[in-house]
Amino acid sequence: MKELTHYIGGEHVKGTSGRFSDVYNPATGEVQAKCPLASTEEFGKAVDIAEKAQPAWGATNPQRRARVLMEFVRLLNRDMDKLAEALSSEHGKTVPDAKGDVQRGLEVVEYCIGAPQLLKGEFTDSAGPGIDMYSMRQPLGVTGGITPFNFPAMIPMWMFAPAIACGNAFILKPSERDPSVPLMLAELMEEAGLPKGILQVVNGDKESVDAMLDHPVVQSIGFVGSTPIAEYIYGRGCSNGKRVQCFGGAKNHMIIMPDADMDQAADALIGSGYGAAGERCMAISVAVPVGDDTADKLIEKLVPRIEKLKVGPYTAGDDVDYGPVVTGEAKKKILGLVEKGIEQGAELVVDGRDFSLQGYEDGFFVGPHLFDKVTPDMDIYTQEIFGPVLSTVRAGSYEEALQLAMDHEYGNGTAIFTRDGDAARDFANRVNVGMIGVNVPIPVPLAYHTFGGWKKSAFGDLNQHGPDAFKFYTRTKTVTARWPSGIKEGGEFNFKAMD
Repeated sequence: MKELTHYIGGEHVKGTSGRFSDVYNPATGEVQAKCPLASTEEFGKAVDIAEKAQPAWGATNPQRRARVLMEFVRLLNRDMDKLAEALSSEHGKTVPDAKGDVQRGLEVVEYCIGAPQLLKGEFTDSAGPGIDMYSMRQPLGVTGGITPFNFPAMIPMWMFAPAIACGNAFILKPSERDPSVPLMLAELMEEAGLPKGILQVVNGDKESVDAMLDHPVVQSIGFVGSTPIAEYIYGRGCSNGKRVQCFGGAKNHMIIMPDADMDQAADALIGSGYGAAGERCMAISVAVPVGDDTADKLIEKLVPRIEKLKVGPYTAGDDVDYGPVVTGEAKKKILGLVEKGIEQGAELVVDGRDFSLQGYEDGFFVGPHLFDKVTPDMDIYTQEIFGPVLSTVRAGSYEEALQLAMDHEYGNGTAIFTRDGDAARDFANRVNVGMIGVNVPIPVPLAYHTFGGWKKSAFGDLNQHGPDAFKFYTRTKTVTARWPSGIKEGGEFNFKAMD
């Protein structure tokens, strides 16, 4: 049995707490590795190392820090296949999905190479008589991040790349379900020239999380995961005087107007609803066709597409549309919510409950499901399922469809499919959701914009990546300076006046 490590002070370090978590192969259901769960003392050692290493890194000029990231990008491209293989084996997603995971993280790293420009302050000449004013962006010091299982490459890079570009040290607590890729990323950063101790990986559970939240040296914390844990981390971190940004759950709606291209809408729902087995915080899990005629046409288009979906292990290559979910517990939760949907009166149009794959009977595979005639009071509508389950909620009008997205407690992403520019513009302006797609099913902003939801999908006043990241990982210092004049009338310089 493979025993994984922490990455502390530039070295792979065995866990000493005596506690471990199982890392599964989701396709077979077998335990393939043991992940150490750090104690408070182990986390503290990483903080001590980071605190000692950070001042020199913070004093390194931004251009030199950017060069490390440039080399890191080269190494990511060099090792793309290796990273994707490791990611797929622990998460279960297909290799193309895994490469996309790495690529979207890489794009944020590329943006952070612009640190010399992004960290420039402001200057005002002659703000008063003989007075100049200027501002500086300075690193926070030691920062930390807690990342989820569903994007074990992308989300860590969304956090540590801007943090490190700004001159901070960063301690990553990745998901214990698929920890190998974060460890590999830390190795690659040091191969790219990052000093030891600036990026460390401490595997763990709640004890490590609480250690990060409570340690006085850790200045900021980023989190992505479920809303209840996001609320906990935000509350405890802020009460300890830390800068905190937390991103929680989602229930993303896609409104399909009667004038929409129905084939385009159906294809979009297949990719966004079932891709990566639905384990995306930006997955579309609710289709909202406007009018029964639109709903009937949409269901007619969706059913044959769903029935053709190929579910299997990532080793099957391009023959697979999506793989297993990450654990047996996740599978149990998804199927439990499917049963609840049936019990509460939703119509199960495509039933994936009996899906089984020959040779992989113990794997965590979940067949695709499609519900119709779902109502807002049902659990499959209110809860984030995080699986290959699409719910259809029929709306009688555009206003009713809009209100569904507006009233839901989550506000991560939403989309509208229509040929009507007025409807699309009205929807984008009025809906209280953070990321909007117009004929785009998964509206994840590119790296030079920011990513963030509203309502119970996000806690904190700054988003991830883009310009907000450089604000989050720095403090602004403003200097007001006045220099005594040594110039006499007539232009002669008086050196005594400067004594």
